Amino acid sequence: MGIFRILSAAVIGLGLATGSAAAADKIRIATEGAYPPFNFVNEQGKLDGFDVDIANALCAKMKADCEIVAQDWDGIIPGLLANKYDAIIAAMSITEDRKQSVDFSSKYALSAGQFVAPKDKTYDDTSPKALAGKVIAVQRSTTHVTYLEDNYKDSDIRLYDTQDQANLDMVSGRADLTLADQPILGDWLKTSDGQGFHFVGKPVADPKWYGEGIGVAVRKGDTALVTKFNEAIAAIRADGTFKQINDKWFNFDIYGE
Repeated sequence: MGIFRILSAAVIGLGLATGSAAAADKIRIATEGAYPPFNFVNEQGKLDGFDVDIANALCAKMKADCEIVAQDWDGIIPGLLANKYDAIIAAMSITEDRKQSVDFSSKYALSAGQFVAPKDKTYDDTSPKALAGKVIAVQRSTTHVTYLEDNYKDSDIRLYDTQDQANLDMVSGRADLTLADQPILGDWLKTSDGQGFHFVGKPVADPKWYGEGIGVAVRKGDTALVTKFNEAIAAIRADGTFKQINDKWFNFDIYGE
């Protein structure tokens, strides 16, 4: 995911940690910058969105010196493992597969997926059998890909670097449906390109594929940093900061149950 590689001007300090970020209280955080409303580059060229606001709020609670950078989605976990940054806050679902590579904080959000299709197509049934032979556009390296590849083996699943690219192939008629996070597609449906499309089927959130929610990813074994993030997440939930950020970006509770 992602095409932007610029640094955010809206940062809290300039810290760069190559070992345990928690020890120095200097934390470099990666987000994607191409997944609105979670993270994107705004008209001023700055990183913005729910994830960015959450990152800044968590850093404030931790009294940490943080820098937020943009990183393409495909390389976001490899970049963490290569010590390019210390944490990922980028609408990343906590899944068993990812737990093999990184450690996670407790969740700070929960987002289900859902199919979108042209309004002249109802798709009352979005089961694998009903969508056999259909072209489904999906962003690569996401939980949606794994879900589709495991369940929709008779569909033509096409992968894209960004959700915007998947949406464009929907508009051009080269794809029949797309599957992505509900808030992402909900925002797109409000745009001029998205007005000819609608949600179809039921939300998709099976924990086997969609995990335990969205969390902060850190390198394996950085338990001190996980603890700091967990305490900060609990603190912004308790003092109302989370609700303020939630209500800025969503008209529902993104934290979930």
